[in-house]
Parts: sequence; structure tokens; C-alpha cells
Amino acid sequence: MHLRLIRSIVEQQKIVTASPQITVSEAARLMKQNRVGAVMITEAGCLIGIFTERDALFRVLAEGRDGQATVLAEVMTPNPHTIGPDKPLGHALHMMYESGFRHVPVVEDGRPLGMVSARDALGPELQQFEVELQQREHLGEIL
Repeated sequence: MHLRLIRSIVEQQKIVTASPQITVSEAARLMKQNRVGAVMITEAGCLIGIFTERDALFRVLAEGRDGQATVLAEVMTPNPHTIGPDKPLGHALHMMYESGFRHVPVVEDGRPLGMVSARDALGPELQQFEVELQQREHLGEIL
């Protein structure tokens, strides 16, 4: 499982990026729409930062900042740790564990290809569980 190459994890992902000039509120809506916990911040197609749910909580809400007035450039993590697509998932998990974060942007030649998260370690098992939960919710709506 941890020998899976990162490329195989991100190859079907929709890349979620944002400009450093959008507001935290806009980024939160983007993350909600795409059901992701982090967004990659890019300029001219190259990764310059990352903004996560934790950033929203710790750097915005906990600091009393206004999410509609604060732009990502002020609260993102600049120059985040990244990983290449041909590394094993276990390498990314080790990076996350050692550094205390949950998301690692996947880049090639400075350009984002996707994002791996701690959640990816569960892979297909978690996806199947989520499908089953969604089916149960749908049945509950019907009944």
C-alpha cells in the first residue's frame, strides 16, 4: 500500500489552485465546492504556497482576522514542502509525520500535479467506506 507511487494517486485528481490575492472566504468556498482540505496557491502556473483548513482556523479565526478582507498571501504557508510524483506514498506519509502537516503538494518542474494527504494512506478502503455512507444517506432521504 505505501509503495504505491504518488503519480497513481494524483493522476485522476482535479487540481485545486487559487491566486494569492483571493480572500480567505473565497478560498473556503473553493475548498468546500471541491471537497478538499487544502488549496495550492499559484502564480504563473507555479506553486508558491498552500492554504489549509488549519491555516483558516489558526491564522485567521484564532487571530480575529476577517475572512472577507484577508487575502491568502497574508496567511498561506509560502514555499511548502513538496514531493515529486515518482516517490512512494510512504515517503510522503513520513514527511507529513515528521513535519506535522497533513497535505503535501505534488509538483513536477515547479508545477502542481495534485495533492496527497494523510487520508490517501487509506486509499481504496476509505473510498469504499465513503461510497457506502453516501448510499445510506441516499436511502435515508428516499425513505
